[in-house]
Amino acid sequence: MAQLNVQEKLEILADAAKYDASCASSGTAKRHSKDGKGLGSTEGMGICHAYAPDGRCISLLKILLTNSCVFDCHYCINRKSSNVRRARFTAKEVVDLTIAFYKRNYIEGLFLSSGIIGSSNYTMEQIVEVARSLRQDHDFRGYIHLKTIPDADPELVRQAGLHADRISINVELPTTSGLARLAPDKSASRIEGAMADARSSIVESKDARKHFRSAPRFAPAGQSTQMIVGADAATDRDIVQRASGLYGAFGLRRVYYSAFSPIPHASSVLPLQRPPLMREHRLYQSDWLMRFYQYQPDEVVAAADDATGMLSLDIDPKLAWALKFRDRFPVDVNRADRALLLRVPGLGVKAVNAILAARRWRRLRLADVARLTVSIAKLRPFLIAEDWRPTMLADRAELRPIVAPPIRQLELFG
Repeated sequence: MAQLNVQEKLEILADAAKYDASCASSGTAKRHSKDGKGLGSTEGMGICHAYAPDGRCISLLKILLTNSCVFDCHYCINRKSSNVRRARFTAKEVVDLTIAFYKRNYIEGLFLSSGIIGSSNYTMEQIVEVARSLRQDHDFRGYIHLKTIPDADPELVRQAGLHADRISINVELPTTSGLARLAPDKSASRIEGAMADARSSIVESKDARKHFRSAPRFAPAGQSTQMIVGADAATDRDIVQRASGLYGAFGLRRVYYSAFSPIPHASSVLPLQRPPLMREHRLYQSDWLMRFYQYQPDEVVAAADDATGMLSLDIDPKLAWALKFRDRFPVDVNRADRALLLRVPGLGVKAVNAILAARRWRRLRLADVARLTVSIAKLRPFLIAEDWRPTMLADRAELRPIVAPPIRQLELFG
């Protein structure tokens, strides 16, 4: 490997990190430097790469420790057989960059991942050393997200969790068969075993802090994972069901979806084209329905096409579900429970909460609901108000074009 300066390494390894989508900060502990001690903050303002616990954007330095790797995953641009320019940071260089960027007010935290160099344990040791040095040597109080390695010694992963706000372990692909075919060096059972260990450590840490406030925190912002969409034959139905299982089994804060992007010198087993970007967007919407709208996984996949198992690209899954199950509507905004109101297309969580609060004092009219949403036209076929009942409109066969305007091609393929 040719000798590179830090600037050249940064250009290579920051660009290589763009393929990792699992980067967010909701749920982290609130730390700041208002007392004049320590460096960093998870509460400040800056260029957005992630979100602080209160919803504000924070900026993260997002890099790889190295893009060299001993693994040969077909979908990865950094696989060992890939013809890319390689670079590698030392732990000290990453620490120095993080501090330098923070002092220039460019960032408020660090997202660090890496290819596998030498061995999983050696790579994990270097990642842990970066976080340890930032926390202990520099009293850095900003946000740290570490991508951990499933094959590494569990003690090293535990050390990572003691220094990081969030850790993530990627399941890579939605199905075990896809993982075996496209990432033969990786094991689904080892990945899930590492995720189970991380969950146990998070639960134990929370329990310990209930009894001893001085007990160390372990990844207070939880753990997340990422799935690549479109690299294998998995359908949206497969992906939604897999995500639901991961949330239930490992208590994940987020499942991230990353649309497969063709890479230079690609393997012949990979698709020639990337999937529509709208597919990734629809999966995030379905994920949102499960996490915030009380939809069960079976309800979300019911919105998919029965034959193909794919979600519609031209309408969101909530609207697709409502059109498919027209017998559940219209919903009376003055009588329906929260679960039913959350299934009305166009009504968000805040709007539903406002409806539930307002109707305790008076009967709501259509104009009252209109003030809580962007477009009342989308809602009218699906709800009943004090002065509104969609008797003929709700029965119209051409309802879909009324509530779902044609989507632009640009939005489909990005």
